[in-house]
Amino acid sequence: MKIYFVSLGCDKNLVDSEVMLGMLTREGYTLTDDESQADIIVVNTCSFIHDAKQESVDTLLEMAEYKKSGSAKVLIATGCLAQRYQQEILDEIQEVDAVVGTTGFGDLCQVIREALKGRRQVDVHSLDELVVPDVRRVITTGGYSSYLKIADGCDKHCSYCIIPKIRGDFRSYPMEQILKDARELAQAGVKELNIVAQETTMYGKDLYGKKTFHELLKALCAIDGIQWIRILYCYPEEITEDLIQVMKEEKKICHYLDLPIQHASDDILKRMGRRTTRGDLEEIIGKLREEIPDIALRTTLITGFPGETLEDHEILMDFVKKMRFDRLGVFTYSPEEGTAAAVMPDQVDEEEKERRRDCLMELQQEIAFEISESCVGRTMDVLIEGKLPEDNIYIGRTYKDAPDVDGYIFVSAQEELMSGDIVPVKVTASNEYDLIGEVLYESAQ
Repeated sequence: MKIYFVSLGCDKNLVDSEVMLGMLTREGYTLTDDESQADIIVVNTCSFIHDAKQESVDTLLEMAEYKKSGSAKVLIATGCLAQRYQQEILDEIQEVDAVVGTTGFGDLCQVIREALKGRRQVDVHSLDELVVPDVRRVITTGGYSSYLKIADGCDKHCSYCIIPKIRGDFRSYPMEQILKDARELAQAGVKELNIVAQETTMYGKDLYGKKTFHELLKALCAIDGIQWIRILYCYPEEITEDLIQVMKEEKKICHYLDLPIQHASDDILKRMGRRTTRGDLEEIIGKLREEIPDIALRTTLITGFPGETLEDHEILMDFVKKMRFDRLGVFTYSPEEGTAAAVMPDQVDEEEKERRRDCLMELQQEIAFEISESCVGRTMDVLIEGKLPEDNIYIGRTYKDAPDVDGYIFVSAQEELMSGDIVPVKVTASNEYDLIGEVLYESAQ
């Protein structure tokens, strides 16, 4: 039977999707990229903010049309929206046959068998469980780059975030399982591992009684075939000296960190339930840049949080101007049902949230363009991702660019390159967020 699979939301959800795809193919199902040809449709949903919820609902309704027409026999909702709104989905979208929660996807094949028999069901397990199915994933990210999920859930319980209620508390995957997954990815041709979790820095604390992220990174660096290791979702207050040192010592680890800081006003950070002050953030960032001078830092911010005043906004603007992040994203605050922040007083008008977001992005644009320009003349290793055949130009990423969220470098070459090649490139120009360069051959070095 043919299965059409839709994966929505974050890269952590994508890893779950790839595990489910591995389970399905092992069971003998055939994957199709044409929903009209599918016997079974699975939608792995997201529920992080309002827009993500709406996309998940819209996708389920769109897929429900294939069930109505009779071309699809089974429609299943998995993931975060399914965990959060189990009964509502079954009640409101009659075409959905089963709802599988965030810790229930190990049962997916059994759920499908029951659904084919006409049984509507909810498969939601305890959030204390950790799904570690022993199955080879189906890579959906191009073959040379992949995400490696090392934990699930989060213990931080920030006032705006629903994740602990739909993913549970922080739970590390056993190190041997992670290394097995990484070795299989390397055997499949993956060269870049992007390390993900709700929070990577706390890895091992629950399993081994101490933070062992640096030990995991060292073990990953020893795997043949892996050439780049990139660290995402690294909470600044949990960065250890051991982590900094392993980044300095291991050549495979990209000098890149994603630090989700959310704000810089002490008052707003406290209302958010964050564990840092502006002073803490400046100290941590300063130390990272002192120890690793070429480090690229990415962060995300929330604007318009309840109680955010114009003064708080100006504090954040000043912080961004001072810190000069290489990469920065800004979200307007989204009140999420079931979170403490959703019922806080002094909610900010939507139009004002957007105005403040736009101010931050305009400021960051100037900074990002200046940083891009400062790269001109440098020689950097570039991971080739594809080619623009009409221009005879290749598209790639430097160590400063995570897949899908950061910039690109457009590369000219005298010889044919393949996606997944890592080549030295001299940066010859910048174009806003992106760079332009040419492959540097040994005779020219």
